[in-house]
Amino acid sequence: MTTRRQRPNFLSLEEMIASATAMIQPPERLTVSEAAAKYRYLNNPGAYEGYWKNETTPYLTEVMDTLTSLEYTGLVFVGPARTGKSDSFYNWLLHSATCDPGDMIFYAMTREVARDISHGDLGKVFRHTKKLGEKLVEGRNNDNTFDKTFKSGMRLLLRWPTITELSGKTVPRVWFADYDRMEDDIAKEGPPFDLGRKRTTTFKRFGMTVAESSPGREVTNAKWIARTPHEAPPTTGILALYNRGDRRRWNWQCPHCSEAFEPDFSLLNYPDSKDHWEAAEMVTMKCPHCDLDIEPSMKKELNRNGRWIKDGMHWHPDGSITGKPIRTDIASFWLKGPAAAFQDWKSLVFAYLQAKAEYELTGEEGPLKKTINTDQGLPYTPPKLAEGRTPESLMERAEDWGTTKEEPTVPDGVRFIIATVDVQGGKRSGFVVQVTGIGEGNDAWVIDMFRLLKSERFDDQGDREPLKPASYQEDWDVLIEQVIQRSYPLADGSGRRMAIKLVGCDYGGEDGVSIQAREFWRRLRNEHGLEKRFQLVKGEPSKRAPVFQKRYPDANQKDKLNAARGDVPVAFLNSNELKDSLNGFLDRKDPGGGRWTFPIWAPNWFYTQMTAEFRNTKGEWEAPKNHRVRNESWDLSYYALGLLRHDEIKALRPNFWENPPVWARPWDENVMVFGEQENSIVIRKPAKRFDLSALAKELA
Repeated sequence: MTTRRQRPNFLSLEEMIASATAMIQPPERLTVSEAAAKYRYLNNPGAYEGYWKNETTPYLTEVMDTLTSLEYTGLVFVGPARTGKSDSFYNWLLHSATCDPGDMIFYAMTREVARDISHGDLGKVFRHTKKLGEKLVEGRNNDNTFDKTFKSGMRLLLRWPTITELSGKTVPRVWFADYDRMEDDIAKEGPPFDLGRKRTTTFKRFGMTVAESSPGREVTNAKWIARTPHEAPPTTGILALYNRGDRRRWNWQCPHCSEAFEPDFSLLNYPDSKDHWEAAEMVTMKCPHCDLDIEPSMKKELNRNGRWIKDGMHWHPDGSITGKPIRTDIASFWLKGPAAAFQDWKSLVFAYLQAKAEYELTGEEGPLKKTINTDQGLPYTPPKLAEGRTPESLMERAEDWGTTKEEPTVPDGVRFIIATVDVQGGKRSGFVVQVTGIGEGNDAWVIDMFRLLKSERFDDQGDREPLKPASYQEDWDVLIEQVIQRSYPLADGSGRRMAIKLVGCDYGGEDGVSIQAREFWRRLRNEHGLEKRFQLVKGEPSKRAPVFQKRYPDANQKDKLNAARGDVPVAFLNSNELKDSLNGFLDRKDPGGGRWTFPIWAPNWFYTQMTAEFRNTKGEWEAPKNHRVRNESWDLSYYALGLLRHDEIKALRPNFWENPPVWARPWDENVMVFGEQENSIVIRKPAKRFDLSALAKELA
């Protein structure tokens, strides 16, 4: 049986005409925040009853007014609970229905949540905000749980993120609520936000797709270093969307020094007390500039005068804002817990201390994750993932010895150079190289780091093919000129250079690498005479393994292709013991005992890789599971330590530095140093030893 569409009943012609005028009424020229202040009525007994006040949540004003901006087609709002995120949608709905009609879709986490919102908060908005409620068309077909039709012809659809509900609908305005509680990939078609934006594409700059949520995904790399001041940590979900936008952060100006800063939970200052409630009651905030206390009572005034600052911009004490923002079509906002209007600092601290105590007692992370996500407005970093040294601590070891990335130089103190190589496969196929200078007391300076990606093979267009060390023997030849025979200028400006003493190359990797590596060593021996300057190495995870041991891994194998002859030495390194040593040396501050120093230009990824691994409860070094963390720099550094035990080095033998070999002496006496000094100073080389008795016989 066909159900007839219900129509409103009119008592007179005048009433019908008055109702029809809503469809042709010109829009009222108000911003979203102005419409909210004029029409939105809140009825929350015991909390607040009255018209919306923008001054209560001043950080929402710019967010709401950006919803109608023609400069952006996407908006992302990250914030903790009790910030008013949901109210931003209701105010946008109010503005759309009363000032600028346009169809809207509201996506909740699930169908059940969409139903609850329809009958709960949304229903209250329609009842108490009369200007909005009177715009609805009556009747079950026009006003039901999941569909709302307005007299202007505008529709509001309440949906949930399935591929069916995210396809085939064309609307100008889309809202995703609690985004981080949705799936990352809908039916393998893509993230909800991107699928939602497709629904608004037809409307071009008049379309707007919004996602709001508190962070709910774990940080994937605790050793990450921000490339810009406002970049969010690597994670999926809402913060990944935030990074795609212009990255606005809510800033306050310190009431003491007038410098701008972001109110973050890390700035809250409270005593170390076993009584968590007592500690929370004494909380203040430390200004990161002047270190003076900001009292909780100042929060409301600080919020009233706060500003959203885009990444690349700076808010000066005189009130001016300068800088160059990111250019993007997504406006993104991230508000932290201490600035949230409806939660106080005391509750933030108390919830955190309670959750932290439970984790330390039971190992349960749930309460800790919840308070960090929903109260503090921050992504959660699993404690195990955050263990160990931080990249920032290593950055403090960076020095400027007149070196740049374009022209790395050998700093004063380096006596010889070791290069270490990691063989990469797959999409990153090639060689990763790190060059380390060693000085007296086995102090180390990282001189250079680079990748070799292109071979000397050419395609049909004349372009160089990618390196494939597992497949092409000739691809290994790039190591001869680019690494083995490489030299670096001394930092003294004399024009002299220092050659590399020894190269260590990873023996493992994808199938085919070990065979190609052995053949390369043989060619170095037979064709170039460079085998003593090139050593294949392989990490040995066993704790009982020798720190350094040369073996011939193919000696007992039978290979019809004659690739396994037992003639190629491989240095097996006890990876755990060498990593323990490296870890200790990274803590040394004084020279002469193995201290490591890094160039001022070292990129962030280098420090991230140097801190990628941690020592587990078994005393073994490992990278966090289920997290894509690269560790090449860490491995190449411990290779360099292992090679100090090599036959051609033996830098750990007693009295090595008291009477070093000719290749480890000061620069003026070092045979690895060549070239002319400034002012034509002649390089002093060790004198040859003559057999005087033989000379006497010859003269006779």
